[in-house]
Amino acid sequence: MRAFTLRGLTLYVPEAALKGNLERSLTAGRYENHEADALLLHLRPGDRMLDLGAGLGFICALAAGVLGEGAVMGVEAGPETVRLARRNLAANGFPGVKVLKGAVVGAGEGEVEFGERPAFWASALRGPDGWPENAEVIRVPVRPLGKLLARFQPTVISCDIEGGELEVLTQALPGVRLVVVETHPQVYGPEGVARIVAALGAQGFVEAEGAKKDTLVFARL
Repeated sequence: MRAFTLRGLTLYVPEAALKGNLERSLTAGRYENHEADALLLHLRPGDRMLDLGAGLGFICALAAGVLGEGAVMGVEAGPETVRLARRNLAANGFPGVKVLKGAVVGAGEGEVEFGERPAFWASALRGPDGWPENAEVIRVPVRPLGKLLARFQPTVISCDIEGGELEVLTQALPGVRLVVVETHPQVYGPEGVARIVAALGAQGFVEAEGAKKDTLVFARL
């Protein structure tokens, strides 16, 4: 287990997960930096943030430092990653942030197959090209977005679910004023990104300050 410090937070990461660019981005402080910058720019007192794809727990911890741990909840599909996120949140003084295990979907019940990889950040639901390379296919609980919204009543959504956002963010988002999403055009192409933008636009969202590269920011008018 390796320890990295980002924005005053300590993140513990298994050696097996340090593949690709992850180690470099953690060492350089670039890990999820676009999402972090956007959230710090827009979060305000009284917000409640729902983090879809909690990963290491970094975004949850960052938001908890601004809003308080009771105003933040994460959802993560990989069982090992859920445990890791909870450990990192506790290590940084936010044990009260809830991290639910399950795959976020637009609608559904029961369980769904999920491709878990040693590189947790590349784990995903089955995409149009099949399972991610070297994925272990497991079954995880389904977390329909509508139930998450009704349960937690967030005003802010942070979303990084490896392509699943195309289904999830085209759903109704009652009560949400801000969406920060890492899009994955390599999964669904620019047409998919356009669908997300159009669906949010139909609900009164406009693109807002803080967007960088594939990370988009939307605020409701």
